[in-house]
Amino acid sequence: MSGNAQHAAAADDSPSRYVVGIDLGTSNSAVAYVDTKETPWRVRAFSAPQVVAPFEVDARETLPSAHYQATDTEAESGSLKLPWGDAQPGVAVGVFARDEGAAKPGRVITSAKSWLSHSGVDRTADLLPWQSDVDVERLSPVEASARFLGHLHDAWNAAFPGYPLAEQEVVVTLPASFDEVARELTVAAAKRAKLPRVVLLEEPQAAFYAWVYRHGADWREHASAGQKVLVCDIGGGTSDFTLIRVGRKPDSDDLQFHRVAVGNHLILGGDNLDLALARHVEQKLTPGGKLPARQWEVLLRAAQRVKETLLGERPPESVTVNVPASGAKLIGSAVQAEVGLAEARQVLVDGFLPRVDLTDQPSRRRSGFQELGLPYAADPAITRYLAAFLTAHRHTGDEQPAEDWQARGLPDPARPDIVLLNGGFFASPVLRERLLDVLSSWFPSDDDAWRPLVLENERLDLAVSQGAAYYGMVRRGEGVGIKASLARSYYVGIGGHPPRAVCLAPGNATEGQDFEVSNLDFQLALAEPVEFPLYVSSTRLVDPPGALIDIDHAELTPLPPIRTVLHTRKKGEPQTATVRLHSHLSEVGVLELSCHEIDAKRSWRLQFDVRSTTQTDLAPHESQGEQEGMVDDATLDACRESIERVFGKQGGEKPSQLMKELAQAIGGPKPEWPTSVLRGLWEMLMELEPGRRKSPAHESRWLNLAGYALRPGFGFAVDDWRVSETWRTLHGKIAFPTSRPEVFVLWRRVAGGLSRGQQLGLAESLLADVRALRRRFQGGKATAPVALDPSQSAEVWRLLGGLELLPVEAKIELGETIVELLPKRKLEKRLPEMLWALGRIGQRVPLYGPLNTLVPVDDAERWVRWLLDWDAPPEAATVTAMQLARRTDDRHRDIDDGLRERVVGWLERRAAPDHFVQLVLASGSLEHQERDFVFGESLPSGLRLGDG
Repeated sequence: MSGNAQHAAAADDSPSRYVVGIDLGTSNSAVAYVDTKETPWRVRAFSAPQVVAPFEVDARETLPSAHYQATDTEAESGSLKLPWGDAQPGVAVGVFARDEGAAKPGRVITSAKSWLSHSGVDRTADLLPWQSDVDVERLSPVEASARFLGHLHDAWNAAFPGYPLAEQEVVVTLPASFDEVARELTVAAAKRAKLPRVVLLEEPQAAFYAWVYRHGADWREHASAGQKVLVCDIGGGTSDFTLIRVGRKPDSDDLQFHRVAVGNHLILGGDNLDLALARHVEQKLTPGGKLPARQWEVLLRAAQRVKETLLGERPPESVTVNVPASGAKLIGSAVQAEVGLAEARQVLVDGFLPRVDLTDQPSRRRSGFQELGLPYAADPAITRYLAAFLTAHRHTGDEQPAEDWQARGLPDPARPDIVLLNGGFFASPVLRERLLDVLSSWFPSDDDAWRPLVLENERLDLAVSQGAAYYGMVRRGEGVGIKASLARSYYVGIGGHPPRAVCLAPGNATEGQDFEVSNLDFQLALAEPVEFPLYVSSTRLVDPPGALIDIDHAELTPLPPIRTVLHTRKKGEPQTATVRLHSHLSEVGVLELSCHEIDAKRSWRLQFDVRSTTQTDLAPHESQGEQEGMVDDATLDACRESIERVFGKQGGEKPSQLMKELAQAIGGPKPEWPTSVLRGLWEMLMELEPGRRKSPAHESRWLNLAGYALRPGFGFAVDDWRVSETWRTLHGKIAFPTSRPEVFVLWRRVAGGLSRGQQLGLAESLLADVRALRRRFQGGKATAPVALDPSQSAEVWRLLGGLELLPVEAKIELGETIVELLPKRKLEKRLPEMLWALGRIGQRVPLYGPLNTLVPVDDAERWVRWLLDWDAPPEAATVTAMQLARRTDDRHRDIDDGLRERVVGWLERRAAPDHFVQLVLASGSLEHQERDFVFGESLPSGLRLGDG
């Protein structure tokens, strides 16, 4: 948890004139500021100029977090020009982007903040808009967030030319539940927006600061020592719960606030209500069916307006929803539907704020919302998550927990005394009152009906930015501050059966505290990679440092691990170290971890592996390889002896018997070798790597075994380093030309651990060969192959098909080429490999790549239709058809329902396995043998791919 994740301190000796708070919101962003030269100082809203209509710029207090890319005609007309010039020509941010995007959804980016916290995609990849028009430049969630911040940066500088925003003290807010990676990426977005120094503040705290600011003279009249404040901050994209305790300052009668708990990250907010209402209207328009994707996007934007109307002040009895026809084709005979007030409230109020008991727990079933590629919360019932949060933190922050509160006739300790509702969700009086009604029902009283004191935030759209500006003044010693504990406990995994974890830092830690895990020593080898698996818990907040607990995934959430190489400062220093883990909570709430050598001066700072969640889609992968246990040293020694006899300097054996000898030493056939043994074999091969140059047979066997031992390139501790070392050692360094097929096999086997750039580097020459082959069959001029002739080599197709991180454009070109070449009689021997590659290229569910690497559904549908119309497809085509038509419940990935029915009939007529039909009809996960076939061979025992 690096220091730059939450704070980059200003280097200037003198404080800036302005203190600026920025609410980087899912739906809207806002800026507030304090002019410290003003006496008394005040928090003021900043109005940001933005395009509100063609050729019209107006200053507004909020900036809709929408990014619109203009058509060529719009860009050339100059209708989107801003007073300070266009940092991004042909781009609009704000009101016009939101409004125009409602009619042109393929040109607008919304909910970028939700994508910033989505661990299932590469958040630094250009993937937004999720479904874009062909001429639209896609942006990463980081870049989109930077565009919003960049607009605010330029607007401020135009208004205050003598005081650039980059030189002011800037506080940027984010959900309290954002994980470490999302926080890192928020800082990265700020840097791209030319804001190199920012402080991050949790949004619920900012909302509470805004209330304290507005009640600067009388806030003590609303709170008393011992009370508990619940902040419910629900915006367009997230639901954030925070508990703040009211206590007394040491040696003083004055009050102080202490943030003691935050909820888990929930992608659940106003966007989900829009989806639910749109789904409801869709069923009126197409009972039992689905609208085409473009019409659905228009309906989704319309649903937002309908929601705001029917849940607002003085709503009408009904609203008409209009959905434009798709081209000349109408949706049956209707392009509009009526939504009544009662049915809207049933869908939205009862659906998201149901009347539940305090003991109810959220469902863990898969979310029904798969529309926008976001991992929405499994259960839409916000009230169930709130109940679970309050009960989990019934005693959090209590100095002396009253475990016998029932026997003593005391109120339930889970009951908050004060509630602050914040976020655009609560702009609706209906939603506001329902949540308060449910909350009050959980804590009945013998006397009058209990109801919490509700604090008022007059401007829900500006409260967070205003609170952030106020917090900037608190940092300067003015105003009333909130003392914040860590609110999450951190743990390091230590393996074992069952696996266990040791507490590094407790959730009740406060700024400036240091902790050492004194009861656990690590023996570390230096100059080679080590990994510390990390976990976080927002419910186990009082485990002391060093506490050893079983890993319960209901309480502990895995974080990206710490992966590092510990180096010595000087030559001749010991190459091993016995260390203990230290943690320090800085004054701005950053958890810093380090290793300190026992009885020595050496120490190493540790940082979690951001790359594992930003560069590759590792979160959905699960491996039990580490839990398989290690074989005894004698077995590994026997393996090493066999490998040294073939590849060692003194070894003279031929490689032909090596696999047989290894199987005997390990005590089982290849498919049963544990992952830990396989990675051990890889290490031995790397140590003896020069031995592959003894002969073509040696290199062929070395490459084959190394790839097999490292497959699929991820899933086991420090695999990313192993793949990196393999790439450094082999890429472009093959000793014998006859080894090319085997090196292709190796790269295909470990492709899941290669970066996008490495995959593209492998593919470039092979794609040139494929293009040459296509021209040859089209009667064009023949060109000499660069690597291997695709008409003769199966591995060309298999490698290209296995590179899931290739640009979508390259995949489409390759898929079109395969479809064109498949019927050629001269390529009949390559049919199985080409069909396998087509299935991987057009698959609806990736094996290891992020979702943004999938080809558009239009291309998959075109290839499916071609397969169905093929006169004599081989049996292998059934697997390809299943992958192209596999159901995901994401309309942007799923093929048309009518085409799906054709595929099912086609599969049944060819006696395809029943499970293929099930995967096409109703989704599901690949079975073991299916997964192995789709991957290209058997996978290591205990490892699962992200197949749905």
